[in-house]
Amino acid sequence: MWAALVFGLAAYAPILAAILTIPVITLHSSLQHECLHGHPFRHVWANDAIVLPPIGLYIPYLRFKDVHLEHHQNARICDPYDDPESWYLEQDFWQRLPRWVKLVFEANNTLIGRMLLGPTIALIRLVISDGRAIVGGDRRVALAWAVHAILVPPVLLAIYLWSAIPLPVYLACAYMGLSLLMVRTYLEHQAEETLRGRSVIIEDRGPFSLLFLNNNLHAVHHAYPAVAWHQLPSLYRRNRARFLAMNKGYFFKSYGEIFRRFAFHRKEPVVYPIETGQRH
Repeated sequence: MWAALVFGLAAYAPILAAILTIPVITLHSSLQHECLHGHPFRHVWANDAIVLPPIGLYIPYLRFKDVHLEHHQNARICDPYDDPESWYLEQDFWQRLPRWVKLVFEANNTLIGRMLLGPTIALIRLVISDGRAIVGGDRRVALAWAVHAILVPPVLLAIYLWSAIPLPVYLACAYMGLSLLMVRTYLEHQAEETLRGRSVIIEDRGPFSLLFLNNNLHAVHHAYPAVAWHQLPSLYRRNRARFLAMNKGYFFKSYGEIFRRFAFHRKEPVVYPIETGQRH
């Protein structure tokens, strides 16, 4: 799909091709998520190989893989001290921030703000944390970024040489692909005292559910991370009452409901609202 749009349709309708490329980049991120969880092949190297080409440009797949698997192995999902994918901030960190930075994070806690600012904030935080890890001698992190640095230039060169989509436009498309992905990650977890009540269920059956490969049934995914994306809806339908009881009713009917409620209103505070105690 990506090649057909970028190198095929773009020759005849570059604007249309660029617009359609945005959700394809989002879908590629969803496919990366499936592959790191062990689908569709039995061999890890095969799953990694089919999604390693960085058509989304900004996030190294091997870092996404390590961070996301750490997120799943964590007993404190969404706790900013322990969960590398948490969008919450620690209280002490929040208090040290300048006023204008606090306003940015406040805006980021609305859905539209998350779509506009979220990719930049996520990338900055990843670069800072990984930079510290590399300086500290973490070779695995360094290797992931080295592989990414090797793979990105051929993608950019191919677009520059053979696509009618201008390179700056493609850079914007890649960013907007991440922005669409932020619709999924915006509220997939919440601060809740019990671990089982922290993952959302969104019963959407429209384009977003396909774009996110049914990861809108996020509580089901966290309960059964080895289940492939196409099996999640039937698993949920057979056990709907049990899943809704398990996640304490953290439930939305559709992404339309989420846009209506949270487009310009924040869902939760920026600071993690549950007492965590002193961490080091």
